[in-house]
Amino acid sequence: MAMLVSMKLIPVTLLLLCVAAIAATDHRSGKKEEVQSSTNSSMEASVKDAEGLSKHAVSDPDEIAAMVEMSISNSTERRKLGYFSCGTGNPIDDCWRCDRNWFRNRRRLADCGIGFGRNAIGGRDGRFYVVTDPGDDDPVNPRPGTLRHAVIQDEPLWIVFKRDMVITFKQELIMNSFKTIDGRGVNVHIANGGCITVQFVTNVIIHGLHIHDCKPTGNAMVRSSPSHYGWRTMADGDAISIFGSSHIWVDHNSLSNCADGLVDAVMGSTAITVSNNYFTHHNEVMLLGHSDTYMRDKQMQVTIAFNHFGEGLIQRMPRCRHGYFHVVNNDYTHWEMYAIGGSASPTINSQGNRYLAPVNPFAKEVTKRVDTNAGQWRGWNWRSEGDLLLNGAYFTPSGAGASASYARASSLGAKASSMVGTITSGAGVLGCRRGSQC
Repeated sequence: MAMLVSMKLIPVTLLLLCVAAIAATDHRSGKKEEVQSSTNSSMEASVKDAEGLSKHAVSDPDEIAAMVEMSISNSTERRKLGYFSCGTGNPIDDCWRCDRNWFRNRRRLADCGIGFGRNAIGGRDGRFYVVTDPGDDDPVNPRPGTLRHAVIQDEPLWIVFKRDMVITFKQELIMNSFKTIDGRGVNVHIANGGCITVQFVTNVIIHGLHIHDCKPTGNAMVRSSPSHYGWRTMADGDAISIFGSSHIWVDHNSLSNCADGLVDAVMGSTAITVSNNYFTHHNEVMLLGHSDTYMRDKQMQVTIAFNHFGEGLIQRMPRCRHGYFHVVNNDYTHWEMYAIGGSASPTINSQGNRYLAPVNPFAKEVTKRVDTNAGQWRGWNWRSEGDLLLNGAYFTPSGAGASASYARASSLGAKASSMVGTITSGAGVLGCRRGSQC
């Protein structure tokens, strides 16, 4: 298949220097509830710790875009390693999905990240942990072989599953740092109970899970590490709750029908990429930012890329506060109220998306300024660049277009909106099988 991007001949010496630079970068590591116990510090101290986790938030988006384009252009080098072109133009998928031996090279996924969460290495540098038991009998003393036992460990772990399973958590699953949950090759459903909480940690990758029908849980003791458990107040029932955390990558999951949000990131979280997911059958899909008065979220940088926002969705794809948000090459085929909303002066950079408006003539607008009068929001930096607006869809821009603001909301080079169908064709959980391309 012909390459989808143009290539320039690069001297070998320069190429090696670039590869070395990318490798060096790749080796860098690093909403409502609070843990209460005698061994825990106060919430205020924890939030300060979260700010420390966020110190590597992206400051040079041009560097990211250059790295993404270089990773695509280096397909010739990948072919030398046995990776053959099956390119879709999706730089994440083209990095690893062509490999028939992906199941032997699972950790390669960690080097394929893009956007603000590109440095999330998860458990790349740790051993594999195989989940064999779908049970969750005791959230304080989880059995070895369970997913809860895996994610609380202090060491880096790349977590895989022995077989298909449905996991129903009695309480929210609290993750520790440097973990990858990799559901490729099996069907893993987290459903009908508590779901995933990423709180005050760093370097987490969540890939290849069906997460749905999540319920509120709490008012119970839950373990968060081998040395600590504590009392959890009520959790809202998000599919994935990111709280005061950084370097988080949520990729190729299928999410639907939860009590609160599908992906929420709050309380100073940053350096996040949400990519290649399939969102369906939900009201308030994605909240990015804790409240209009929580100023620490001004540092937040989130990339929303290559996702399919599908049937049965109503609003918040995403709903943003304060920070910098790059919404790039997503396919919006359904919404009932609006697609992208915000308050408290977020910067929203919409590039190369496909927006298909609903039939309802009163819901054609992509954007919504939430509880804010026009005199205020006219100064907010919201732009649409290269988006495909269909069936009467329209995007209401605002702001003076300050280049510095959009630079902080730019995390990769957008593809043409005409490519969105191809780029997002594999959104959601992939049907990966051993011995064949994913």
